[in-house]
Amino acid sequence: MTTHTIAILGGSGFVGSRLCARLARDGHTLRVLTRRRERHRDLLVLPTVEVWEGNPHDAAVLDALLAGCDVVINLVGILNERQHDGSGFAHAHVELSRTVIAACRRHGIRRLLHMSALGADAEHGASHYQRSKGRGEDLALAASDLDVTVFRPSVIFGPGDSFLRRFAGLLRLAPVFPLACVGARFQPVFVGDVAECFARAIDNPQTIGQRYNLCGPCDYTLLELVRYTARVSGMRRLIIPLPDTLSRLQAEIFEWLPGKPFSRDNYLSTRHDNVCHAPFPEIFGITPTPLEAVAPYYLGQAGERRRYERLRSRD
Repeated sequence: MTTHTIAILGGSGFVGSRLCARLARDGHTLRVLTRRRERHRDLLVLPTVEVWEGNPHDAAVLDALLAGCDVVINLVGILNERQHDGSGFAHAHVELSRTVIAACRRHGIRRLLHMSALGADAEHGASHYQRSKGRGEDLALAASDLDVTVFRPSVIFGPGDSFLRRFAGLLRLAPVFPLACVGARFQPVFVGDVAECFARAIDNPQTIGQRYNLCGPCDYTLLELVRYTARVSGMRRLIIPLPDTLSRLQAEIFEWLPGKPFSRDNYLSTRHDNVCHAPFPEIFGITPTPLEAVAPYYLGQAGERRRYERLRSRD
């Protein structure tokens, strides 16, 4: 097997950390760019990983990072922005894509793997997030002098995720939980399967110029997912489905709360189902992992611990 020197943008995040571990297993030399190196000591223990500190939008930083590399992986993405006009999404998903493409050209690097999202659509996306993701992936694939593969996963689950764990955290705050957009449909895909697709695509020429939708084996409504999260986390909660008008109102209010737990852009993204209309891409030889095979191990442990603490408090 050929080994590569790979620059990974967003490699210290949820998917990136899993992908680094997977690629290090194959003996690739990895350069991971992060804004705060000291927060990611878990990556430093991987024998072939170098963690670099810097801003990916800085051309000089990218030039130093990419020197001597032959593959670039761009995983950078945000689900919310500090702004409220889409400029934050454009900066992260469109401008950075353009900057990465230019840096690849300067260094003669042809192979680029680009993380997009299911539902990304530059023209018809309902939200700033979806449109900016669509523009970013279109820019990458339009670079005809590069060998580009785009991945478009549904929501990604696994230990450390920001989807099921976020709902578990919100559910812990109150016994009654008003839930917006209950009918929105998702087809969650396991983080390990996403990382495996990236790893197998690097040296597969058949993946060049392709966009791959990545979904798990089952789709669920948001209400089903939140009820499942509560159950496996060991919490009894009254979940109140909100109608569309109240869902929109909740987004308007929550957008201004610290951490922006729900926003108008999130609300608009749920207007279209986040599901695949075809089986998992056969080219990767992967049977997608069911949610139920993994989620209880990282949600259920927290539930068991809390039940144990409650029992001890009664002594």
